[in-house]
Amino acid sequence: MNTALSWIKAYVPELTCTDQEYMDAMTLSGTKVEGYARLDKNLEKIVVGQIKKIEKHPDADKLIVCQVDIGGEVIQIVTGAPNVKEGDKVPVVLDGGKVAGGHDGGPLPEDGISIKAGKLRGVPSNGMMCSIEELGSDRNFYPEAPEMGIYIFGDDVQVGADAVEELGLRDTVFEYEVTSNRVDCYSVIGIAREAAATFRKPFVLPEVTVKGNDEKVEDYISVEVQDKELCPRYCARVCKNIKIAPSPKWMQRRLAASGIRPINNLVDITNYVMEEYGQPMHAFDLDTIAGHKIIVRRAKDGDVFRTLDGQDRNLDSDVLMICDAEKEVGIAGIMGGENSMITDSVTTVLFEAATFNGANIRKSAKRVGLRTDASGKFEKGLDPYNAEAAINRACQLIEELGCGEVVGGMVDVHGEMKEKVVLPFEPEHYNKLLGTDVSEQEMLNIFKMIEVEYDVAKGTLTVPTFRQDILRQCDIAEEVARFYGYDKIPTTLPNGEATTGKLPFKLRIEQKARDIAEYCGFSQGMCYSFESPKVFDKLLLSADDPARQAITIANPLGEDFSIMRTVPLHGMLTSLATNYNRRNKDVRLYELGNIYLPKALPLTELPEERMQFTLGMYGDCDFFDMKGVVEEFFESIGLHKRAVYDPNAGRNYLHPGRQANIEYEGTFVGYLGEVHPEVCDNYDLKTRAYVAVLDIPAILPFATFDRKYEGIAKYPAVLRDISMVVPKTVMAGQIEAVIAQRGGKILEDYQLFDIYEGSQIKEGFKSMAYSITFRAKDRTLEEADVTSAMKKILNGLEGMGIELRS
Repeated sequence: MNTALSWIKAYVPELTCTDQEYMDAMTLSGTKVEGYARLDKNLEKIVVGQIKKIEKHPDADKLIVCQVDIGGEVIQIVTGAPNVKEGDKVPVVLDGGKVAGGHDGGPLPEDGISIKAGKLRGVPSNGMMCSIEELGSDRNFYPEAPEMGIYIFGDDVQVGADAVEELGLRDTVFEYEVTSNRVDCYSVIGIAREAAATFRKPFVLPEVTVKGNDEKVEDYISVEVQDKELCPRYCARVCKNIKIAPSPKWMQRRLAASGIRPINNLVDITNYVMEEYGQPMHAFDLDTIAGHKIIVRRAKDGDVFRTLDGQDRNLDSDVLMICDAEKEVGIAGIMGGENSMITDSVTTVLFEAATFNGANIRKSAKRVGLRTDASGKFEKGLDPYNAEAAINRACQLIEELGCGEVVGGMVDVHGEMKEKVVLPFEPEHYNKLLGTDVSEQEMLNIFKMIEVEYDVAKGTLTVPTFRQDILRQCDIAEEVARFYGYDKIPTTLPNGEATTGKLPFKLRIEQKARDIAEYCGFSQGMCYSFESPKVFDKLLLSADDPARQAITIANPLGEDFSIMRTVPLHGMLTSLATNYNRRNKDVRLYELGNIYLPKALPLTELPEERMQFTLGMYGDCDFFDMKGVVEEFFESIGLHKRAVYDPNAGRNYLHPGRQANIEYEGTFVGYLGEVHPEVCDNYDLKTRAYVAVLDIPAILPFATFDRKYEGIAKYPAVLRDISMVVPKTVMAGQIEAVIAQRGGKILEDYQLFDIYEGSQIKEGFKSMAYSITFRAKDRTLEEADVTSAMKKILNGLEGMGIELRS
């Protein structure tokens, strides 16, 4: 958003400050100024001169010698300009003055160009007449300037006057960074209102009165809005007997300073009102509107519409259109159509000022591939009350500039209008929130400046509709802070009870997972949540596997990123394969990331997001190394009971003989195993790899950071070793379950220390040896205590077909 300071002062006439003071104060009060540029930079000693006499140069065919009156003095200037004649009033740079640039319109030099008296082909020249380019501008903003040659003033300027002032260049243009929630500040009036409050000066809105004739606008146009959700308000007025001409200089100068090229009075009025009120408008040639009827409706899928820029735009049913009784005449909030454009032969104009759904305008602009100044404002969500004010302002300018005759009345189609926000006035709350001691009267003065009304009887504040960012008490407190002055707010300690800050329990568990993984030599990775449906085939998932029920992304980056992952292994295996193919020998990676499990397809509610702790490794490692990492993690988060490993996991992507589901107290909490060789081949991973996946939500109920410490044992332990011949079908976990169950209270620990299969063991069996530790907390164990416990254990083991080795 760019505005000229002179335009701001039109509404804040008492504003007096330097450019830097304005920039600093506005930024501090919340309207951030990015920077500013003086339009008269490097323009010095330039006056209006009038050419009194022209003679040919005695020694140059293309030069002329001019006698120029600069107000009380006539000086001689030699020029090669082809467009000057006697009587012309022109800008003249005097001896010792400066201009901004060269006549070629190239880049402006930083320090300008100094002009000194001298001689041209032997004839004295005491100054220079200027083109508009030499004054730092161009014909886009001064359309009356000649394409080549000296700028010629009109007859209304006074000889000897400040030429820079006459050209409207004694001004500064400020660039603002306006946040999306302050749509009111996308207008000169909005910025001026902020400036008035910042500098505590009166704010003067332009008085808008439209005379109109005795006719009724309903006799000229009717409006039907078929989709009031996308078009909450549509205002229309008609002007007839239109006279196309250049707009006045003051309007051209203000538009040019805002970066808008003046065109003619009619177009300039709509642009002027858009900048002034922040309300885009559109003008239609009423004679091109079939049936003299406007219909606001959605486009049809597959429609093609040619806009004012001559481009064909492909439409669909989500794009809102402005139509007449037969055809589309404009894309709502974006651009009008070529078929209803204003030409120099226009006689009757239909003005449109509407409010459209901001989100729909944003999406429509992207669909049709066209973003305009109008769409940029509409997409922020405009105040519907602003539409009427803006269209009346445009009609007022039509009358004042003699551009046409305004037909009486306005067509206004709208639903239920937005109500003003009403909030209780709580000065103590604002002070407590800000840490200030602002008086109640000072707050009310601030509210009056920003047009927030105070009801004394009810003790409430009523927020104007153009302030769509003020919705609750904290927003009101922010207004107090902004205009009281952030720099005046003292530094204070926060109020409230002191608390010990720490991570939530779930995040502490995840942090512990990171700590254990990194302690065990793993590096963290981050994998995409978006995957390809081809992943399921690479992982050898069966056709009816529930993991194939994945959420399809509505607007994917491509097929390879078209679904949300239901299994966390694809990213891990891809990363392992990348490392393997880059010759990294021993690699250990871990990831903490979500999988996304839909409750139904198509989606009827948000999917379940489950955090997975995924481990992957290859190189100098095996299945039991991975199992050790898992148990280290369990131990660190308080899962002191032994987990159960069920080898009948049935996961196609894991080796059929080297995989296990992990259960804790009967609950499935994860799985681990060696990756199936065929899956490794699918990922170009030419080595054995091992993975483990732990389901954090399933683990959380069992996790605890409570610790109960016991003193050093006072009584000695008793050790017993047993060596057994065990059927290969019996797992170590089953043996340990019997030991734990039958060992009684004196059982302290047990460890598997040997396992052997070979020719010395009969077919179908293996040899396993355990060391069992017994200890009592209150006494020294006797032989009978240990013998009784061992007998119970051995009886249980014999029931499983296990034989003791002698």
